[in-house]
Amino acid sequence: MKSMVIAIGGNALVHCCEKESTKQQFLKAHKVAKQIVELARKGYRIVIMHGNGPQVGFQLLLSEAASGLPRRSLDVCDACTQGETGYLLQQALNSELRQAGLAIPVVTVVTQCLVSLNDPAMSRPTKPIGPFYSQAEAEECKRRYDWTIVMDAERGYRRVVPSPRPIEIIELEVIRELFDAGALVIACGGGGIPVAWKGEDLVGVEAVIDKDLSSSLLASQLETDLFLIGTDTDCVYVDYKKASQQALHETDTMTLERHLRVGQFAAGSMGPKIEAALEFVRGGGSEAVIGSCDDLCAALDGIAGTHVTLAREEHFPELPVRPPTRRGLMPVELKIKGRV
Repeated sequence: MKSMVIAIGGNALVHCCEKESTKQQFLKAHKVAKQIVELARKGYRIVIMHGNGPQVGFQLLLSEAASGLPRRSLDVCDACTQGETGYLLQQALNSELRQAGLAIPVVTVVTQCLVSLNDPAMSRPTKPIGPFYSQAEAEECKRRYDWTIVMDAERGYRRVVPSPRPIEIIELEVIRELFDAGALVIACGGGGIPVAWKGEDLVGVEAVIDKDLSSSLLASQLETDLFLIGTDTDCVYVDYKKASQQALHETDTMTLERHLRVGQFAAGSMGPKIEAALEFVRGGGSEAVIGSCDDLCAALDGIAGTHVTLAREEHFPELPVRPPTRRGLMPVELKIKGRV
């Protein structure tokens, strides 16, 4: 039975420039869930990860607007969006699984990811979160909240925050046990809650980890066959939105890296997806696929999306395996409907 990690963009449930009701988010969650259930019906074992750019931005706005109440830190807002989005997806998946006659348990794991306080990204915010602003609104937010705000892909102004690279998934063994026991697991939401060691304690970090890089790390450590990245474009393009725009449907690691090195993919959007795909395939995964959240099944069937495989020149006899660091973690035993 093949396995995969699916990384779903935060815009699949809440678009960054819209204020959507909970009912609208449930409808979008069901749309995504239908495709995931179809993949489960085909026999795939699945772990889901979701982005949280729009969600965490709204959480911060609520926190800043709550006059007189204690301000929520960014890591706490990350945790809130994990629970909220995990709940939306669980509800939708459970409903769609019942309709499909599939008895697969669904569980959300609130997940922490270890980062380094010395990561260069901590002093160079690049990760867009929250809604788009006009120039006047952006200047007011910068003045009032001391935010770093930039123009995002010519669509408007948006807040950016640090996005350090994930080093270790703290709850990896729990996720592995649930996955091996047959559960459909939702984990590392929003890239995971960023934490760092301070003496013997893990403490939260004011940042947002890119969910695609965390997804690649988890897919490699779970040794899944496939890594599917859902985004808001149908595939990867070079010279995006230019007259010379060209779609990449089938590509290899060396070709994709050449495009990355010459600046074809923006750091706050497609860049991390490309890096994540390269890391997964070079780490031993058979294939990474990047495509629209609306066409996950079509992408997996090879009729949509961008498919990334290892370049012929990079086929090594033995690929390096990234060993997980399991500081303080003990194996656990979980039973799901008679399976251990």
